[in-house]
Amino acid sequence: MITAPWVSQPKKVTPAQDEWTFRKPEISDGNQVNALIESCPPLDTNSAYCNFLQTSHFSDTCVIAERDGEIAGFVSAYLKPSSHPHRPVLFIWQVAVAQKSRGCGLAYRMIKSLLARDCVAGVVAIETTITKDNHGSWNLFRKIEREEGEEGRVSVFLDKQHHFDGEHDSEFLFHIPLAMG
Repeated sequence: MITAPWVSQPKKVTPAQDEWTFRKPEISDGNQVNALIESCPPLDTNSAYCNFLQTSHFSDTCVIAERDGEIAGFVSAYLKPSSHPHRPVLFIWQVAVAQKSRGCGLAYRMIKSLLARDCVAGVVAIETTITKDNHGSWNLFRKIEREEGEEGRVSVFLDKQHHFDGEHDSEFLFHIPLAMG
């Protein structure tokens, strides 16, 4: 689930706005990542412990966007354990962008920086789950899908009634094959 409602029509980026650093997170980033996610509804909040695991155990497949020493964005992702070892799939769990950093395509740029890493060089597809009304996420991943040849597939992953007992909106799995995969 992602919050990036400005991805479809980002503001014009000036050179001063473009001074981002994209890096692997470190365990010391855990509390800041937790606070960022909590400030980005409709993202589901995780325990701080979960965010510490993401920033340590999964740091190779996660991204921090930083400007002036401040965390402005975070992407959590992992290589799906169930994917074929020679045809791995990258699951993008959450994309969070701080309120004051929205509107300049940061979510898209974090994902692109992740896809450029050596550790995901063999990835053949990306997947994410999105609720029906999260328009920012749909726009973000549809943009990536267009770039990759418009071969994406959407299916129900977790159903509101069957899996969540009506307590959470259905999560739709968006599978996007990568053109270079």
